[in-house]
Amino acid sequence: MMRILSVSEMRAVELTSDMTGHTYAQMMALAGQAVARAILRRVSVRGRRVLVLVGPGNNGGDGLVAARLLCEAEAHVTVYLARERDPAEDAVFRQVCEHGDARVLTAEADCGLETLRHLTAQTHVIIDALLGTGATPPLRGTLAQIIESVQATLTATRRSTLSSLNGVPKLPPARPYIVAVDGPSGLDFDTGEIAARALKAHLTVTFAAPKWGHLRFPGAGYVGELTVADIGIPENIDIPGDGPEMATMEDARAWLPPRPLDAHKGTFGKAMIVAGSVNYPGAAGLAAQAATRSGAGLTTLAAPGLIQPALIALSPETTHIPLPHSMGMLDAQAATLLLEKIKGYTALLVGPGLNRNAETLAFMRRLLGLNSRKRNPGFIPLSDSEETASPPALSALVIDADGLNLLSEIEGWPQYLPEGTVLTPHPGEMARLVGESAEADAMPRWKLAREKAREWGQVVLLKSAFSVVAAPDGRAMILPFANPGLSSAGTGDVLAGVIVALRAQGLGAFEAAVAGAYVHGLAGEVARQSLGVVGMTASDVLSALPEAWQRIAGQ
Repeated sequence: MMRILSVSEMRAVELTSDMTGHTYAQMMALAGQAVARAILRRVSVRGRRVLVLVGPGNNGGDGLVAARLLCEAEAHVTVYLARERDPAEDAVFRQVCEHGDARVLTAEADCGLETLRHLTAQTHVIIDALLGTGATPPLRGTLAQIIESVQATLTATRRSTLSSLNGVPKLPPARPYIVAVDGPSGLDFDTGEIAARALKAHLTVTFAAPKWGHLRFPGAGYVGELTVADIGIPENIDIPGDGPEMATMEDARAWLPPRPLDAHKGTFGKAMIVAGSVNYPGAAGLAAQAATRSGAGLTTLAAPGLIQPALIALSPETTHIPLPHSMGMLDAQAATLLLEKIKGYTALLVGPGLNRNAETLAFMRRLLGLNSRKRNPGFIPLSDSEETASPPALSALVIDADGLNLLSEIEGWPQYLPEGTVLTPHPGEMARLVGESAEADAMPRWKLAREKAREWGQVVLLKSAFSVVAAPDGRAMILPFANPGLSSAGTGDVLAGVIVALRAQGLGAFEAAVAGAYVHGLAGEVARQSLGVVGMTASDVLSALPEAWQRIAGQ
């Protein structure tokens, strides 16, 4: 379990650990080792310059441990102290001094911080170990001067690339790889507030548990890749609070459906996807392809007959059911046919690209078993008619996109959903589901998702940067992905296809939502690393799914 903790909760965990015999010194040693290992896994440091910015507290001690280990890895390490440390009283600093390979400088002896600026311009790796969880912005005094000097040097170096020689722009120098110890100095680890001119990290190594400030903007935008390191907290220590957990690759791996060698397509379930309209055929194609790339044994796409030829070209591995439609959009007759065809399927996705109009609303109502019985002859508004419900035996249900928008137009809609439904709203869809109120902004997203999951009795996946999955029993998990490349049309359709494939293979609603969101987020990272955030599309995320599955499986 990886609970997300506040600063006070983390302090309580460390204090309890120290009192039970796993001391602060031992935790510091493990923290510094974790920082060094994380760097060595990502960057070649042999023969390269490493600048370690060391603050006066325990965060600085973590940086000193890392500095000593990087010296052993044959890096040229400079330790830059914000404040003098006495080796006679500071065992960690004494070890660095006795090692002899690290150059040690202090801000007090650096007139005008000229040496710091020179080091910054020449270094390959910067380790920010100035301030940890105990500090809050703004930065003050010498610490602020150090950060401002480093930031100004980095900015000046980037600006120098605008000059040219004979009209040909110079190639920019390599930007140093910046590593934050616990978090960027100047971060409020509870609120996500960040100091002006704080250093943006490529990598943040935090300890024991993620903190709320890592996941709250604007500070989250300075964290870079976040990794959580084990510092030996005893397993029998109670973690305080009832907040959500952070979803991990290990969670997703543990929930992967088995893939036996003697399997056949029936082994992996049958997913039915109801999606698409004349306006949005691509949404149906993306969802279907995502399901086939996520292990479903058979994926069937049920869509308006008008667009079926285009969908066959988009997704040749998928079987197809052409449905009745009105001008290329599903109508009530489509629901009647669909309910006849759904038998034998193990999961059903409804919503991507359906469109919102009277015909599709009638389709959704009939699908959920809702009928209207008039009390008197003549035309009676739907709201004044008596409603009868005869819930159909739907398979494990996932509702996405326009399916959610249509739900919001049905009074009392939660009572008509089968148990184990997964709802996947983005913030706008969530606002419509809760009644267009300010409620969606009145509390943290994870609390809103948890409250509504309990109220509605269904699993809620609230999509955004650091998406949240909540279950009716109070479980909640936050996904560790914030990728602007996923903020484009079609990526949600891919996610819905992944989830319905996992439901088809037998995963529970909560597990399928978390694992599906994790593999989707990881595929987004694969696409971002290859293409950047501007050029990547939903199709790129789709193409990256196989690699994401391989990484999760450990292959």
